[in-house]
Amino acid sequence: MEEILDNVKVNFDEQALWTLNIALAFVMFGVALEIKPSDFKRILLEPKLLLTGILSQFIALPFLTFILVWIIRPIPSVALGMIMVAACPGGNISNFITHLAKGNSALSVSLTAFATLLAIFFTPLNLQFWGGLYEPTQLILQNVAIEPWQMVKLVALLLVVPLILGIICNTYFPIRSKKLSKFFKIASLLFFIVLIGLALGKNKLVFLEYVPYIFWLVLLHNCIALITGFSLSKLMGLNMEDTKSITIETGIQNSGLGLLLIFTFFEGLGGMALIAAFWGIWHLVSGLVLGSIWSRMGSTKKKVLNG
Repeated sequence: MEEILDNVKVNFDEQALWTLNIALAFVMFGVALEIKPSDFKRILLEPKLLLTGILSQFIALPFLTFILVWIIRPIPSVALGMIMVAACPGGNISNFITHLAKGNSALSVSLTAFATLLAIFFTPLNLQFWGGLYEPTQLILQNVAIEPWQMVKLVALLLVVPLILGIICNTYFPIRSKKLSKFFKIASLLFFIVLIGLALGKNKLVFLEYVPYIFWLVLLHNCIALITGFSLSKLMGLNMEDTKSITIETGIQNSGLGLLLIFTFFEGLGGMALIAAFWGIWHLVSGLVLGSIWSRMGSTKKKVLNG
């Protein structure tokens, strides 16, 4: 059973891969249309917030993911998929969910910008470091023989270049950028649905067989991510608005980036692709549910205070 999923490949031709690369770059561009240079200045003036966000996303979550993998010993390709997801920066809908949850939207936008820049180094580094510590995933990495510099260049191309272009547009054309950002929010969700469909469509019978196995792993992993963000924020003494933002930034991962890295460097390895695809579906559900609960809690408190 293990060998089937570990050997399934979701192959895209070169043209399809470039199409997906461009699509993800446009998604990041849409996110960046709401970011201004002042967002960087704002968070630099509050280093505790920046430190908490970085520790939560790029240090604590990958570490706890490794511990989870070491304890439950999943199929090797699935284990590496979990490490890949944890190595990615926050997802593109985190800002929307933070707004829904009545969190600190400015902090969410600022962390998205910083995490995107830091992902150039942290995503390849975390994947190689934590994947190399666990022997079954270490074997996959050895067989694939990724050159970290190649992954750095791809992440920069997909995330950082669109980020810079989006910030420039928002700086010089703020009204037009605001209108365009609404379009890109919808387009990004549609893009991810298409991406998952392409990822799973060719091997749907094999993947359907593994749904029960994958589902509880993704649910547990996502729950740990959310708890990590919440616990670390409280440990650092942050207020509830900031805690919401960092919790959501940690629990909503850019699994679309993870999928493209899997297609590019791991030839669409089945277990990795399945984990990243299900993460993309589930974190929408968990994020929207959590955001709605926090939103209602805020509304309830206001009613009590006013009543």
